[in-house]
Formats: sequence, C-alpha cells, structure tokens
Amino acid sequence: MEARGIHHLGVAVEDLDSALETYERLFGAEVEHQATVDDQGVRAASLRIGDGRVELLQALGEDTPVGRFLAKRGPGMHHVAYEVSDLQATLAELTSAGAELVDERPRAGLFGLEVAFVHPDSVHGVLSEVVSVG
Repeated sequence: MEARGIHHLGVAVEDLDSALETYERLFGAEVEHQATVDDQGVRAASLRIGDGRVELLQALGEDTPVGRFLAKRGPGMHHVAYEVSDLQATLAELTSAGAELVDERPRAGLFGLEVAFVHPDSVHGVLSEVVSVG
C-alpha cells in the first residue's frame, strides 16, 4: 500500500464548540464541514489549517466508539487518516500484509468520504483510517 499522504488527524474532544473556538483562535483554522452522524455516534467538524486538516470528534453518548475512547483515554489524538487512490485495493494489500482490519469493506465515512479503519494493534497502537477521496 502506498498512501498519497496524511488526509487528516482525528482528535476526540469533550465539547466540539469549545474545541472549534480554540482551533480557530490558536491556529487560524477554518471550518470545512460540520455534521452530526447518529449512526456513528459523533458530532464532527473538519478543519483546514494551512495545507492540513484536523477532524474534531465529539461523542453523542458514552456507548459509542468515541465515547468509549474518551472514557478510557480522555481527549486527544484518536486516529490518523491516510489518503489512498483505490480503497478496495488498499484493503486487499493491507490484509495480505497481515494487518487486522476493523472494516473489511469500505464504508461511508464523515463528509461523504469512503473509508475503512485498520486496528491499532496492527499499527503500533494507533487507530489508522484509509480514505479514498475519489
């Protein structure tokens, strides 16, 4: 698998509105997208900071993936997302290379992206996302 680069860094936050204000004030971040995604249990915002992107994730409840992450680890780095050109081929390559996948097939991600996650045990403790941006 060859990634085009880092698509975004995902950060779990307790309060999205407060985090948005902080990132705007400290780093000049501009909100690119915002959405509440009930089936994923998050309220999220994608921020552009220069040439980079940060995705802020607020849990909608304690029994959601981000809610459990916050309860266990507190706010902070949640995942790294890598941009790839062909998500299906990337998943096949990752599987053949021995990676444990959270998602064996691409699924709809936030903001209309097609995504899949790689289990942190396969990437030295870091939840990794592969993203196809068409």
